Amino acid sequence: MSDSGDNEILEMDSVSETELDRDTEMNIIHEVDFSQEFLPTYQLIPEGASLCKVEKAEFNDKPDSLFFNDGVRRIDFVLVYEDEDKKETDKRHNFQRRKRRREYFEASLMKMGMDLEATRSVVNEKLWFVKVHMPWDVLCTYAEVLHIKMPIQANDSPPTSSHFNCFTKHFYPSEDVIAKESEFFTAAFEKNRLEYYYMKDQDHFFTPATRSRMAYHLLSRAPYEMRGNTPKLGITKLLDGNVYKAAYPLHDCRFNVKSKDVDCPNERYLLFNEWAHPKNFYKMQPLDLIRKYYGEKIGIYFAWLGFYTTMLALAAVIGLCCFIYGYNTQETSTWSKEVCDPLIGGQIVMCPQCDGECTYWRLNITCNSSKKLCIFDNFGTLVFAVFMAIWVTVFLEFWKRYQAELEYDWDTVEFLEQEEQPRPEYEAKCLHERTNPVTRAKEKVPYTACGRCVRVSLGISTVLFWVMLIIASVVAIIVYRLAVFFSFSKQLRRNDLKQLDPFKEYMTPQMATSVTASIISFVIIMVLNILYEKVAIWITDFELPRTRTEYENSLTLKMFLFQFVNYYSSCFYIAFVKGKVVGYPGQPVYLLGEFRNEECDPGGCLLELTTQLTVIMGGKAIWNNIQEVLLPWVKNLIFRYCTRVGSEKVIPRWEQDYELQPIGKLGLFYEYLEMVIQFGFVTLFVASFPLAPILALINNILEIRVDAWKITTQFRRMVPEKAQDIGAWQPILQGVAILAVATNSMIIAFTSDMIPRLVYYWSFSVFPYGDHLNHTMQGYINNTLSVFNIEDFSNKSRPLQTPYWFENTTTCRYRDFRYPPGHTRQYEYSIYYWHVIAAKMAFIIVVEHIVYFTKFILSYVIPDVPLEVREKIKREKYLTHVMLHEVKLKLVSKHLKPIADTILEQKEAREEEIDDLDF
Repeated sequence: MSDSGDNEILEMDSVSETELDRDTEMNIIHEVDFSQEFLPTYQLIPEGASLCKVEKAEFNDKPDSLFFNDGVRRIDFVLVYEDEDKKETDKRHNFQRRKRRREYFEASLMKMGMDLEATRSVVNEKLWFVKVHMPWDVLCTYAEVLHIKMPIQANDSPPTSSHFNCFTKHFYPSEDVIAKESEFFTAAFEKNRLEYYYMKDQDHFFTPATRSRMAYHLLSRAPYEMRGNTPKLGITKLLDGNVYKAAYPLHDCRFNVKSKDVDCPNERYLLFNEWAHPKNFYKMQPLDLIRKYYGEKIGIYFAWLGFYTTMLALAAVIGLCCFIYGYNTQETSTWSKEVCDPLIGGQIVMCPQCDGECTYWRLNITCNSSKKLCIFDNFGTLVFAVFMAIWVTVFLEFWKRYQAELEYDWDTVEFLEQEEQPRPEYEAKCLHERTNPVTRAKEKVPYTACGRCVRVSLGISTVLFWVMLIIASVVAIIVYRLAVFFSFSKQLRRNDLKQLDPFKEYMTPQMATSVTASIISFVIIMVLNILYEKVAIWITDFELPRTRTEYENSLTLKMFLFQFVNYYSSCFYIAFVKGKVVGYPGQPVYLLGEFRNEECDPGGCLLELTTQLTVIMGGKAIWNNIQEVLLPWVKNLIFRYCTRVGSEKVIPRWEQDYELQPIGKLGLFYEYLEMVIQFGFVTLFVASFPLAPILALINNILEIRVDAWKITTQFRRMVPEKAQDIGAWQPILQGVAILAVATNSMIIAFTSDMIPRLVYYWSFSVFPYGDHLNHTMQGYINNTLSVFNIEDFSNKSRPLQTPYWFENTTTCRYRDFRYPPGHTRQYEYSIYYWHVIAAKMAFIIVVEHIVYFTKFILSYVIPDVPLEVREKIKREKYLTHVMLHEVKLKLVSKHLKPIADTILEQKEAREEEIDDLDF
């Protein structure tokens, strides 16, 4: 093609391809030294050299086959592209650049030793499927590069047994269906020590998941184009530039039909029937099979989710007992009876809660809300809050132990940073040299120390800016609530809204304000969610973390910080801000000098916090489950309908998988985020909502099966990834657990009425402050409502209308502890107020210290790694050391044997010469 044609192609290329080049165009003059350590078979194709073509083959009508047409070479990965020659357009030359990149990429893969075979789609003749196979030598090479551990000897340690095995064994899948995995001692693979590894069959030595992981390692680093001396790398860039439409490993069979192929293990079919099917909701998960099929990263997620759900069962039972206790005591509560009594609560006139349009009301209208408040605001809730503080510590400590067992069983104990390979994006930008502080060898990095500092500083500044933006939006919603409450109070009390007559009883100013504010808040949250996700990914990409684990941890911290502010800000506002600084009727507190601060609902802020938590937890769980189930199912249904209309052809395995939904770039991130946000609701605000654990338990039982069903039936097979633990989520959970002690103590102290009731019962119900002879709760309501003279209303605050029953009344009551009018210190805080404040502070200090001390003792007493696991690790290291010692002796013997033979020959020659001379 001519130069002008090339220029035209560059001009007509898509925006995504332009972005594809942007990251390396500025560094064309530099030469990238691509490390042979990560790609030992890497060989650069010279510019202008002829490219190897991919072998093309027709589909052999074997829909269950997982092999090339020869039936010998296993398919380790599949690439899908659209044939440019089939484009129905007059500007086909626009797509020639993509074709050149694809051909160069495929030639690079074959140059690295991989086998490729292309087959045209059965349904859509525009699509081609490129099947990728890794030969034995290539597998051995990259198994050594990736430090993949392989079995060396059967595990001779006695199996660990639990006291609960006799009970839990009935909930595990039958061993006749899913055979128990054999346990082996393992060691990192090395090609020159192949005889020391336990190998029954060379074809099955590496599992399909391991083969796919190694294949993806090469696909992520193979060059697809040369710009000067700079190679441009990776399947990820080609997918972003639409050179390939998809890249994925194969499922081994259909999820609901057992494969007839004798070489197919049918693991997907087993996972669906014994794990993902809803009928198995009560069964334990086959974690070893999940890990074997999907990799350690998926396995550790479901292990954590299952362990968390199991631990929630105890918390749910205790929380349900506390709820039942509160429900049974709501009718017998003395202060609740006083509120509902027409001779007590019915005679107490309460002051208006807003300026002008609000009017006087009687306390007994809050009777129902007072009874409901008794369900959640009682001594059982205090006990449950302390229990949950201990529970969360036990949960985290026992999870560490369980995680240590999984690390050993799944060979991730020594999964160190040095063993995890750098990301292709990191490797492609390694242009600066530095001295490795450990090895003292020269290595290339993408930035200097100053450059890294600039990147991190910019990232932190951007994250803080967005967090402040979220806080600003929350403040804006609060201002909106304050501003429109007066307007709704004015409009909804008019008689001209006749069209709302059926709903007029429910359309109160408080409800109208809350509903509209919730809708606006929801819209803002969703918009900021979309924007911040893109910003967080951009910042993390800019920081350029070295490994995939570092990348995900960095992104996790950014996203969780945002979601924490996003989801919990309204709860923190209701719990610790709303109704706390309102002044008194004659001198209310105004925000920005104009908007009167909100007061709590008649039932108190604790009941409103409980309602908020119920709505958020319930609504979020229902919406997420519906979205996770319906959305991928509908998409797959539409895709199959559009592509298979009137078609009865036999569809191959790789094309069946192409019709499924792709896994998002963030993978399990949103699954973890959803559960950790729920964990925050369960622990941070449990003092106001003891039913949170049981709601979370029900949701998680469904969540496990929904997630299992989703990834098994509706999504393409994920690229297996290695993972040692749950990553950055572990310290996040620990931070939430520490914060939960403080929040629950403050909720009990400042949001509930428990401390004021205790102060009244022990101090103000008897002499010298009270008139009762014995400690009692009688008179509590009258004692905790201050008196206000209606003549002291300012012109702005005075109500415009008064109810018909409001005659010859000169005072009203309000919720506070202040001296009455006529007192020498009228409207100032009373001695009761300072007693309550002192009791609240003492309660917080004592409870926090007791709970934190108990948490420290539990953390110290419960070891992170069980004794049996430590012994197995030592045994494995010993065997590995013995194996390495024997190999080194053989290598030394092998190298010394020629020298020894030469020395012997020379000695014999000298002896013969001496004998000849003597003769």
